[in-house]
Amino acid sequence: VQLVESGGGLVQPGGSLRLSCVASGFTFSSYAMGWSRQVPGKGLEWVSRIYDDPGRTYYADAVKGRFTISRDNANNMIYLQMNRLKPEDTAVYYCATLGGYKGQGTQVTVSS
Repeated sequence: VQLVESGGGLVQPGGSLRLSCVASGFTFSSYAMGWSRQVPGKGLEWVSRIYDDPGRTYYADAVKGRFTISRDNANNMIYLQMNRLKPEDTAVYYCATLGGYKGQGTQVTVSS
């Protein structure tokens, strides 16, 4: 299993970023996928998940209405569109499977 994230960076509060993840090594379309995040000194937090059931998603309360997860099964990719970003969204974001695999992470920093 390999998961490779991209799209992180530095953005001002209120701005937007789109994270991407390409997956390989398993039957992507059959598995739920998601994004988690971690701040130094704190545990990993699920941000959003998208299931193999078409249209079924989960969002943490902290990001509901601001973040949108999507997937492209033809290209083994998932995305996280992050709008109206806040300083508290600053973290390393990981693409992950529910079975415990995750990528190397991409840093998102929200600061003026």
